[in-house]
Formats: sequence, C-alpha cells, structure tokens
Amino acid sequence: MPPVRRRGPHGGLPFPAALACLLAVAAVAVGAWLQIGERQALDEAYTAGGPVPDRVDVRASVQRVDAAGRELTLRVLVTPRGELAEAGGLSPTEDLTLQTSTSTRGDLTFKAHSRIATVDLPVALTGGSITDYPFDAYDAAIEFSAVQGGAKVPVRTTLTSGDALFSVGVDAMDDRGTAVFDVVVERSNSVLVFAVFMMVAMWALAVSVFIGAWFLVTRRKGLTWPALGWMAATLFALAAFRNTAPGTPPIGSLLDYLAFLWAETVVACCLVASVVSGFRAERGSAAAG
Repeated sequence: MPPVRRRGPHGGLPFPAALACLLAVAAVAVGAWLQIGERQALDEAYTAGGPVPDRVDVRASVQRVDAAGRELTLRVLVTPRGELAEAGGLSPTEDLTLQTSTSTRGDLTFKAHSRIATVDLPVALTGGSITDYPFDAYDAAIEFSAVQGGAKVPVRTTLTSGDALFSVGVDAMDDRGTAVFDVVVERSNSVLVFAVFMMVAMWALAVSVFIGAWFLVTRRKGLTWPALGWMAATLFALAAFRNTAPGTPPIGSLLDYLAFLWAETVVACCLVASVVSGFRAERGSAAAG
C-alpha cells in the first residue's frame, strides 16, 4: 500500500513543502530589506557649512576603503560659487587652496582661470585592526577649509560613500568656516552576514566530516575510498572557500581563529584517523582470509 502524503487542511501543499515555501519567502523578504537599507545608506549625504552665495562647494565621496593599507580614497570635486567663480563655476577667479586635515596627504591648489578637475585624495585611517575581520572598525578625521586670494572663504562640503563593502557613520559640523567630519568606517551588513555564514558553514562541514569519520572508525569499514575522497576534497575546499571572503582578510584574522583553522584541523585529523583505522581493518580482513 503506498504511503499517504500529508496535505494541508484544505488539500493544498504538504506541510513540509508549505513550510519550505514560507521560509523561502521570508528569507527573500529579509534579504530585500537588507539590500534596500544598504542602498539607502550609500545614497545618504552628510553636509557641513551654509549655502551662502559666495562660497566653495566641495563634494567628497569615499571611493574605496583599504583596511590592510589603513587608508581610504576620497574623490573630491571643488566648485567655486558666486563672485569666487567664473565660467559657471568651472574655474576660480583667483588662486584657490583647499586646506585639509593632518590625516590627509597635503592641500589642494587650483590656479586662477584654470578648469578644476576631480582629485583622488588618500586619507589615513586610525584605530581598529584588520585582524578583527569581520568586526573591524576604523576612524577618520576629514576637514576642509578654503583660501582664495589670500583670504579665507566659506566652504560647504557634502560627503557621501560609494564603497559597498563598508558602511560609514558620519558626525558633520561647521567649525568657524571649516567643514569637519568625524567618520567611523565598518564592514557593511552584507559582508558581516556573509562572513558569519562562512564561519557557520565551515563548522557545519567540519562536524559532517567528523560524523562520517566516526561512523567509519567505529564500524571498521576499511578503506572506503569515496568517503576518504570526500574528506580530502573538503580539506582543500575549505581553503578555497575561505579565500572568497569579501575584502580578502589576511591569515590570522578573527575569521580564522573562530572557524577556519579549527575546521581544517578537525577535517585533517578525521581524514588521518579514517585512513589509519581503515588500513588496520583491511589488514585484519586480509589476515583472517
């Protein structure tokens, strides 16, 4: 007699299938919500300075964060306004100097009557350590003030972020004509979720190999080559999987000490134990035969 399939109360899908569909919809909804949140964070702009007519507008965007090199790359576009500009803001009427903070490598100078182009500006990161990956966080101090024709002029600065691997928290203020940004740089939610998933997956694979090895050793199964091949493949697959971590963290990070190194150790020990036990079982069977 064929087994009876359990259906829903109204003759719909079986309960396990309905539960799986519900979990899939919930997972997609949570993923969409996280993506929308990160997209909004990338679109968020932080502004310091007032919109006076005669001013210098500075648009700065975080293009890339190099945690290993402890610096971020800031793309800066300077646009003079009002009486400070000519040709619709493409060039200053007098020599313009954009002064930056000590964490930034040098000031920017633009000649009078010359077209202003975007400039990539490296900014040093302080605090934090990349070995704390994926929970590492860094600080950056970004300041802008402007001098044109030997006199300080008002600055209005807008700061945005364009690096999807990092999220930024910004405290913006205007300090007597100087735009000041205290920036905190952290891994984005997507990177954090994926890194945690990697650690859980590594431990799950290690536990799976341990269960398989326990079965082979306790049941004296001998040299079961498919199982041994799976264990050996898992040993090398874990290393390749670890190298897919976003941001390419160095060996010795928190990811390694919480999961990767232990998972590799468990898999390697299980493989060796299975081979030794299988060899003894095969030799015993051969001697008995």
